[in-house]
Amino acid sequence: MNTIKRAIIIAAGIGVRMQPLTNYVPKPMVKVGGVPMIESIIQALHQNGINEIHIVVGHLKEQFSVLKDTYDVDIIENPYYDSCNNISSLYCAKEYLKDVIILDGDQIIKNPNILHKEFTYSGYSVIYKEECKNEWLLTVDDNKIVQSCSRYGGKNGYQLFSVSRWNEEDGNKLKQLLELEFDVNKDRDIYWDDVAMFKHFEDFQLGIYEMQEGDIIEIDELKDLVLIDDTYKDFL
Repeated sequence: MNTIKRAIIIAAGIGVRMQPLTNYVPKPMVKVGGVPMIESIIQALHQNGINEIHIVVGHLKEQFSVLKDTYDVDIIENPYYDSCNNISSLYCAKEYLKDVIILDGDQIIKNPNILHKEFTYSGYSVIYKEECKNEWLLTVDDNKIVQSCSRYGGKNGYQLFSVSRWNEEDGNKLKQLLELEFDVNKDRDIYWDDVAMFKHFEDFQLGIYEMQEGDIIEIDELKDLVLIDDTYKDFL
């Protein structure tokens, strides 16, 4: 059994699909019901006893300083945020890749229990779907070990969410592969998840951690935001 000791929250992106709102506010700092999305993550981590939190920032980075004052988090600046995909953000936090939970900052955690500290295999939090489109969908074996991943959805699989756990061994391996792709191969236009799920899938044995609908809310674009907080309807 492994135990999470720290968290990395990826929060550097420009948030193009939520412009013009994100021209003024970084996407993870957008308030839903009066609370910035990223604060729902920090608070849920604290409820699970995970207090070492590293936040990777870039776009409008100065607005995250309030989190350092309020929650004593560590702020890591990503100088590549506007020229590379999010592989650059995890690359900037690669020294913390052991016994870690990695999350995107533009999610709302409704059920803090999904961020539990104890875990067996490195792997992703998921929700079972009979059918979904345009989402990463995992197939697993009888022991819930990941066998394959589709970028485009499918039927009778597990939708991958941006919450993943990595033990020390797999975290060290992920660090080395990030360095390989970013520094050597110069492959900087990919998601960091591509490293483990596609480019070096055979190097990992990943499990899944099941969630239920409503445990977590992903906000991809403005229309998603308006559905849960109509005070933003004028931005559509």
